[in-house]
Amino acid sequence: MDDPLERFAGLYDRYYRNVVRYALQHAERDSAEDVASETFLIAWRRLPDVPDPPLPWLLGVTRNLLLKQAEAGRRRRLLTDRVAAMTSAADLVAWDTAEHVVERATALQVLASLPERDVDALTLVTWHGLSPREAAAVLGCSPRAFTAGLHRARRRLTAALRAAEQAQRFPARQPAASTLKEQA
Repeated sequence: MDDPLERFAGLYDRYYRNVVRYALQHAERDSAEDVASETFLIAWRRLPDVPDPPLPWLLGVTRNLLLKQAEAGRRRRLLTDRVAAMTSAADLVAWDTAEHVVERATALQVLASLPERDVDALTLVTWHGLSPREAAAVLGCSPRAFTAGLHRARRRLTAALRAAEQAQRFPARQPAASTLKEQA
């Protein structure tokens, strides 16, 4: 079979159920279907590397994906446990949802006020967990240039957060209604 599309369609038609069945042995239905789909995505991308017979290779890919998924779940549980260990009963009593919503809204507003290059630098490192070298590759610059830009972005973010905090602490005073009437 020389046509890659025909070869892939044949692989999919012949082995999809085998891959799903294997994934179902190790994961819930939705997760198993996702893993099977990802397995065939990898097979499509690496079609010339898929050996004959393909089933052992496909199941090996499925197994690796399931292991990655299990490791990610384990890391999430560890993180949850760490956060729970750092949270005291007083923290739970003191938790004020409205306060955190306001803090989040302020943080997002401040972030939106920054230049796009600053937002990219900050979020690649903090939200996406990339190293400066990895983030530099994403932005197409040298690691040194990225690190300098990240430093400037952090300074601008700190200044913007301080200004927002000051604005919340000391809101601009509106003239009293009686003063407005007197001026009119």
